[in-house]
Amino acid sequence: MAGHGSSAHAAELASRPGRDGLMSALARWAFISVSLAFLAALLFAPLATVFVTAFSRGLGDYFASFSDSDTAAAIKLTLITAAIVVPLNTIFGLAASWAIAKFDFKGKSFLITLIDLPIAVSPVISGLVYVLLFGLQGWFGAWLQEHDISIIFALPGIVLATLFVTFPYVARELIPLMEQLGNDEEEAAITLGAGGWMTFFRVTLPKIRWGLVYGVILCNARAMGEFGAVSVVSGHIRGLTNTMPLHIEILYNEYAFVSAFAVASLLTLLAVVTLVIKTLVEWRTGYRRRR
Repeated sequence: MAGHGSSAHAAELASRPGRDGLMSALARWAFISVSLAFLAALLFAPLATVFVTAFSRGLGDYFASFSDSDTAAAIKLTLITAAIVVPLNTIFGLAASWAIAKFDFKGKSFLITLIDLPIAVSPVISGLVYVLLFGLQGWFGAWLQEHDISIIFALPGIVLATLFVTFPYVARELIPLMEQLGNDEEEAAITLGAGGWMTFFRVTLPKIRWGLVYGVILCNARAMGEFGAVSVVSGHIRGLTNTMPLHIEILYNEYAFVSAFAVASLLTLLAVVTLVIKTLVEWRTGYRRRR
C-alpha cells in the first residue's frame, strides 16, 4: 500500500509541471493580449485616425495642404532647427560623456544631475526661463533691443529651447556605454604614443559609434516633435516662428482638419522613419542586447 501511495504521489508530481506550464502559457498570453489592447487603444488607433482624416478628401486635397506657404515655412523651420540642434547636442554629448566616463573630478555628480535636468523639468518651464532671460522685460531684454538682436519670437529662441530639452539624449546614451567599455584601450594607445585626438578618433569613437547613432536618432526625433518649450518662445507667428507641431495646432483650431492631419501625418512619417532607423541599428548591431 505504501508503494502504491508513493507511486500515486510521484505520478501526481509528474503531472504538475504540465499544469504549471499551461498556467504559465495562459498568463503569458493574457499579458500579451493586455499589452496589445493597450497599444491599440493609445497608439495604433490615434495613428490610424491621423492618416484616415488626412486622406479623407482624397490625394488631391492631401498634397494641396503642403502647397500653403505657411505650411512650407513650418516644415522648413522644423528641419532647420533640427539641423542646428542635433549637431550641437552631439558635440556636447561626446564631450560630456568623455569627461564623466573617463575622468574623476569635483562636481561630477552635479554635472550628471544637470544633464538629467531637462527630463525632470516641464518643457513649458524651460521655455519660460528663456523668456525671463531674453524677453523684452527679461534680464537681457533691454540690451538686446538696443542692439537690435531678436532671440524670443525668432529662430535663436526656438533653437535654444529645443537645445535645452534635447541635450540629455546623446549624453545619456554614451555615458553608461563608455563606463562599461573602460579605459584600458585608451591608456594602451596613449602609452604607445598616440595623442588625445588620435586616441579618441581611432580607439574610442569606433567602439561607441552605434551608441552615438542611437542617441542622435532619439535627439532628432525629439527636436522635430518638441511642442511645449517652442510654443512659449515662438510667439506663434505664422510663416515665421511656427514649427510643424505648432502649425498643426493652429490648423486644427481653425477647423482645417484635413490640412492639420496632413501635416501631422508628415510629422508621423518622420517619426516612423526615425524608429525604423533606430530598430535597424539595434538589429544590425545588437546594441540593446549588449547593454
